[in-house]
Amino acid sequence: MKKFIYLLPFIFVFACGEPEPRRPVKTQSGSLIKASVQRNIELLKQEEQIIQQIIANDTLNDYLTSASGSWYYYNTMNEESDYTPITDDLVTLNYNVVSLENDTIYTMEEIGTINYKVDKQELFPGLRNSVKLLKENETATFFFPSAMAYGYHGDNNKIGPNVALKSTISILKIDKQKENPDN
Repeated sequence: MKKFIYLLPFIFVFACGEPEPRRPVKTQSGSLIKASVQRNIELLKQEEQIIQQIIANDTLNDYLTSASGSWYYYNTMNEESDYTPITDDLVTLNYNVVSLENDTIYTMEEIGTINYKVDKQELFPGLRNSVKLLKENETATFFFPSAMAYGYHGDNNKIGPNVALKSTISILKIDKQKENPDN
């Protein structure tokens, strides 16, 4: 028993160490995210090649590239105005949604006339950006990669995931809500 009493202080000293943190059973390297990013890069590259092929085959129209990553040509231009919508302007517009193979997904009649408060309401990203490029009484046809359209989710109706789109957009009216500092 005496030996046990002498060992007791050593047991307390060694038993009272710092608690050791638990380590995860599995560690993740982020490879799933890296694979997803790589898939999206490849998908965008494929969609851009398809759009570039469409543009190369279309000799009737002069295409422009937007800063947001879409391509477009004007169907109707308004040379008399220089005002494009800014945040908070109320824009009245029509648009359709067509596949890159020219299959109509939504007609202008199905969608109807939209009153859109610029940057304050939800539209798919490509349409939000495109509205700001057009003036009143202008119509243009835009080509959007899927990331600028409805993305990996689709629209839960007629547009599936990762579908690149074409859309003809007409700006019918712009109601300025404040003065544009650029004009």
